[in-house]
Amino acid sequence: MNLTDLNERAGRYKTRKRVGRGSASGSGKTSSRGQGGQRCRSGFSRTFSFEGGQIPIFRKLPKRGFNNVFRTLYDVVNIGDLGRFEAGATVNLATLVGAGMVKNPHGKLKILGGGQLENKLTVEASKFTATARKQIEALGGEAKEV
Repeated sequence: MNLTDLNERAGRYKTRKRVGRGSASGSGKTSSRGQGGQRCRSGFSRTFSFEGGQIPIFRKLPKRGFNNVFRTLYDVVNIGDLGRFEAGATVNLATLVGAGMVKNPHGKLKILGGGQLENKLTVEASKFTATARKQIEALGGEAKEV
C-alpha cells in the first residue's frame, strides 16, 4: 500500500458501536447499560447538574454579587483606533460597525482616550472621556454627543 492509494476519507469516520449483538461482541445482553434502572431505559436523559438526587453543588454554593438589569451597555472604542478614517470624515456607531471595529452593537457608543489621534474628525457618540474630547477638539475636530 502506498500513500497514493489512500482515500481522502480514510480514518475520518469512526465505526459506530453495534450493541446487543451477542455476548461475544463485548456489548451484548444488557448492551453495556447495566442491570436495570433509569439509565437503562430508552429515551433517558438528565440535566448536566443532576447528581443522583443529592443537592447539586450550584444550589449549595452561596449567591454572590448583583446583576443590574437596568444597566446601560456601551460599545467602547479608543481614540487611537479612529486613525484609520480619513480626515474630515464623520465617525459614528454605524460607520464603526461597517468598518468592523464594533462587532455586536448595543446602541450606545463611548469614546475613550487611549492612543493618539492624527486626523481631524467629526465624532458622534453618546459619551466621551475628557482626554478623548480634548484630543478631538485640539485637532479642530468636533465631538458631538448624540
